[in-house]
Amino acid sequence: MHAAEPLPHFVDDYLAYLYEVHPTGATMDGVHIHDDLVEDYRRTAIDTHISALAGFARRLDGIPHANLPLREQVEHQIVAANIRARQFDLEATRSWERNPHVYADTLASSLAAQAIFTHAPETERARRVLSKLRQVPRLVQAARDNLKDPPAIFVKVGIDTWRGAMSFIDTDLPRAFSNVDDMHLLGDLADACTEAVQTIGAYVGDLETDIRPRAKGSFRLGRDKFEQKLRLEEGITLPVDRLLAIAARELAATQAEFRQLAGGRNGGDPIEAWRKAKQQHPAPGALISAAREQLDELHTFLSRNPVVGIPDGAGVAVAPTPEFFRWSSASMWTPGPYESKPSRAMYYLTDVDQKWDAERKLEHLRDFNTPTLWTISIHEVYPGHFLHYQHLRKVDSKVRRSTMFAPASYMEGWAHYCEQMMLEAGFGKGDQSLKLAQLAESLVRLARFIVGIRLHTEDWSVEQGVRFFRDEAFLEEANARREAERGTFDPTYLVYSAGKLMLLKLRRDWYEQQGGKPSLRAFHDALLAQGSAPFWALRRLMLDGSSSDVVLE
Repeated sequence: MHAAEPLPHFVDDYLAYLYEVHPTGATMDGVHIHDDLVEDYRRTAIDTHISALAGFARRLDGIPHANLPLREQVEHQIVAANIRARQFDLEATRSWERNPHVYADTLASSLAAQAIFTHAPETERARRVLSKLRQVPRLVQAARDNLKDPPAIFVKVGIDTWRGAMSFIDTDLPRAFSNVDDMHLLGDLADACTEAVQTIGAYVGDLETDIRPRAKGSFRLGRDKFEQKLRLEEGITLPVDRLLAIAARELAATQAEFRQLAGGRNGGDPIEAWRKAKQQHPAPGALISAAREQLDELHTFLSRNPVVGIPDGAGVAVAPTPEFFRWSSASMWTPGPYESKPSRAMYYLTDVDQKWDAERKLEHLRDFNTPTLWTISIHEVYPGHFLHYQHLRKVDSKVRRSTMFAPASYMEGWAHYCEQMMLEAGFGKGDQSLKLAQLAESLVRLARFIVGIRLHTEDWSVEQGVRFFRDEAFLEEANARREAERGTFDPTYLVYSAGKLMLLKLRRDWYEQQGGKPSLRAFHDALLAQGSAPFWALRRLMLDGSSSDVVLE
């Protein structure tokens, strides 16, 4: 009998394969050997990928895990779920066949990573971008060939994303590489940009005039696929009925706290009080400077209070969201955990579009009011995503360091948890407006929890989702619509609230097991030292090997 393959050897092979077929993911991890490539979505490549994943699954099944050390037992299960989740996405949910947004978002992210991150000299990154641009015809042709019976909402979102990618290629890319002094390279880059924009423009025209009028497909996953997706990607095994009950309970409790706090501010209607609080917002064009001031204050607070360790690292730049990503109101682009050279992180905020009318601008800024902006800065930067990545760089496990295995419920759950935790730790010195904003953001995340499930497992329409966000989370109409539409193509965006609840349960159980009164920093540093993993895995690693399937209650 042959000796079983060592798990670390398998992980090396599997991760190297993932980097090859997901070059954008490799770049985001800080691995740059495939930076000149764009993902290959041709049907032959997808079939090859499905076959390769099946082969990896068989190899992993051949590694007995019962007698492995605890750490390797846990990582065996994490990798097995990762393989199955990728198979499930390709074979069951088939987003590559249903959603043109997938292709546009892949291209935009692939190009943006070279423009945003400074991991290599500008000339070298420009050459990589040139290579990617020359692959645009292949990518667009794959989208044309693969798309079958798409839902109308997917076509709408896909058109918006493709248009954003066109604008990014036409406007932002030339500016990003304006300091390159190789005139031949700049000429080739300009030609490639023009050709890519023409290719994409032709496809967008077809989406608008041919595909969109005939788009009749359903965006819904259905209950079985929804639950399986959650189980494989996030390790959440509860049925949707139980998840809805938990979300409804948390929504009611958060609404009650919000109403009490908001009503107490003026003794009247709490919703009207929140509307008045939202009038305190940066002026159009001033969002970026306001955020910069907030980051300075947050860093100072964390430096002076025992909340969480702050590893050394490169800084954060605050900038307007690029056109291709404007569907996201705020985002954090942090160099990957394997980045070998210091590289700045980018904190993007979506200010008003000058083409909007006055009322649309005011709607947007009311939801970017100053107290809410504090909550967003905590979530995205300190001590949320940015600081999380700084800890991730120190983890010695490839499985728990690489973002290729990272569950969204932990990554987003940590950042959402930080919004509440920072106020509990004393930030803002009891400022009720900050607490009100934190609760308002929690309401949006809890509304995502409910709307995502009901869109995909019941018969809810996007319009019902819009009304729910507007009436239950108190969002303005435009943002309520954006949130509801996102739920169609991001079905498990319940991960924010679910992750926060699972983290709070883990904290309670860890405190109880530790006995006495351990510090908040002790818990956070112990948690972040484990790297990124599903909560069932974190529980086994942090609670002396004890296992619990019930990670959300």
